[in-house]
Amino acid sequence: MGFAAPSLKGRALRLLSGREHSRQELERKLSPYEEEPGSLAAALDELQAKGFISEQRVLESVVNRRSAKLGAARIKHELQGKGLDPQAVAEAMADLRSTELARAHEVWRKKFGQPPEDAAQRAKQMRFLASRGFAGDTINRVVAGGDDD
Repeated sequence: MGFAAPSLKGRALRLLSGREHSRQELERKLSPYEEEPGSLAAALDELQAKGFISEQRVLESVVNRRSAKLGAARIKHELQGKGLDPQAVAEAMADLRSTELARAHEVWRKKFGQPPEDAAQRAKQMRFLASRGFAGDTINRVVAGGDDD
């Protein structure tokens, strides 16, 4: 008869063993495997009750993993895409914005290390930081100031 397909709970635990997932992410990834209506919600309820699914851990994981390379705007977008509580996301963003300039300067220093020599280089450096989700005023200060900050 072969082996049985993994249960929804087993699939969820396998996903959670790789990294933290929000309930919304698990629902999206596992819904194709739900054979009986309501069985996915029941499995996720059980995992959430046991502490395997934690929005706070998801939030902390994303912030810790991404803050060294990305600005607050990109991280906020990623957190919102995971379906996390808007208030928790807002609080995390307030903390990130307080370190935004220092983080942007470090990302800039690793990539470029020296102030732009002309307008084209300046634009390139600014686009790079913008693509990482750093705010416009932060980008201007970093690129204009170079290592002076």
